[in-house]
Amino acid sequence: MSLRIEQLVDCENYLGEGPVWDLKSGFLYWVDGTGRRQGKDNVFRMETGSGRLESRSIPDHDVGAIAVRENGGLVAAMDDGFYFYDFDTGDLELIAAIEADQPRTRLNDGKTDRAGRFIAGGMDDREELAICGLWRLDADLSVTRIGGDIICTNGPCFSPDDKTFYVTDTFQEEIWAHDYDIETGAISNRRTFASTKGGLGICDGSTIDAEGYMWTAELVTGELVRRAPDGVIERRIGMPVKNITSVTFGGEDMDALYVTTMARIDHPGAAAHGRFAVETSPQFGAGSLFKVTGLGIRGIPEPRFGG
Repeated sequence: MSLRIEQLVDCENYLGEGPVWDLKSGFLYWVDGTGRRQGKDNVFRMETGSGRLESRSIPDHDVGAIAVRENGGLVAAMDDGFYFYDFDTGDLELIAAIEADQPRTRLNDGKTDRAGRFIAGGMDDREELAICGLWRLDADLSVTRIGGDIICTNGPCFSPDDKTFYVTDTFQEEIWAHDYDIETGAISNRRTFASTKGGLGICDGSTIDAEGYMWTAELVTGELVRRAPDGVIERRIGMPVKNITSVTFGGEDMDALYVTTMARIDHPGAAAHGRFAVETSPQFGAGSLFKVTGLGIRGIPEPRFGG
């Protein structure tokens, strides 16, 4: 099967993010991180077998990331904390407020480990200051700060053997690896796994495939980048739009790669990084959900949150 890139849903996401495919239900979920600021729906669900698409609006919150709960519904990292959210009823329940003393931060990307913990980190809404933390929500709903000094959290993911935790700071332009203790959820020994300093692109969301290689959506260049466990780039695949935001494997055989993108062009003018080009309108297809097949590679099903 040859490589195929398909525009799956023309959903015009302002800031498409956080795709996660659930093995048990066959649903693909993703969010429009700041879409509610534009009056858009911000949580999406597609039944990948039939293509049936649904969307919901949480009008009072930015949604950074979601995960499916083992006990039903979703857990979400939102602008001001962790929440339970029921896609079918719209019920929303605060679990814990995060960084309430930092009005310019919000929770951004998150991922569940294979012990059922949800780890999410913050971002400075002006993409400028390293004032955000990295947080772990355990199945018993306790919350622990496990990292900090972050401008913009993206791409949290775990090696197949559960011994390494990766996370990106998009605007410090580094992907960090940590030793991970799956028994306790503790991280240690942070080191640089990859850097985009001096390059054209910057890293956003990531996932790990069954071979232990990392797939990253690279903003600005619009390339899917696959890195070996030692951080060396193994391949680059150009996408039809430049600002691709995150990736996840899914499908019956776990061999389809789903890619979110953003139509946002009004990036913070005061941001220190200055990495985004000035645009007057989104590129054609920007904000769509894409599907990549024919890679000859399988992913690992994302676990559910244990609470």
